[in-house]
Amino acid sequence: MPIIKSAKKAARQSIKRKNKNEAIKKMIRNALKDFRKNPTAEKMAIVQSEYDKAAKKGLIKKNPASRRKANLVKIAKAANVKTEKKVAAKKATPAKKAETPKKAAAKKPATKATAAKKATATKKPAAKKTTTKKAAEK
Repeated sequence: MPIIKSAKKAARQSIKRKNKNEAIKKMIRNALKDFRKNPTAEKMAIVQSEYDKAAKKGLIKKNPASRRKANLVKIAKAANVKTEKKVAAKKATPAKKAETPKKAAAKKPATKATAAKKATATKKPAAKKTTTKKAAEK
């Protein structure tokens, strides 16, 4: 049993963290079992989300989480489950977006005043003459 105050607090914190981490791992296991029993796109999305949350919180590393998610896709393909990406791609093609006011203003022809301003702004300043030591000595 810790004696120092900071050690007591560290022990309390480690217990809380352990319980929280166990709960997250249990949620992942339960979602994975549910997905393996009856693979669907929705269940796969839930399990992938759980892996992402665990990786974000530092419970598992990013690459193992990515590998496990890829294995879920393999299971889904073996069970002939359509993934979210395929379902979204087969839906209607996206319509053209309406132009924003800034883009619409940019397409308007420039007036004479703005053209004159642009012309003066693009002029380069006169080149400075540089003198070298040899030229100065002569």
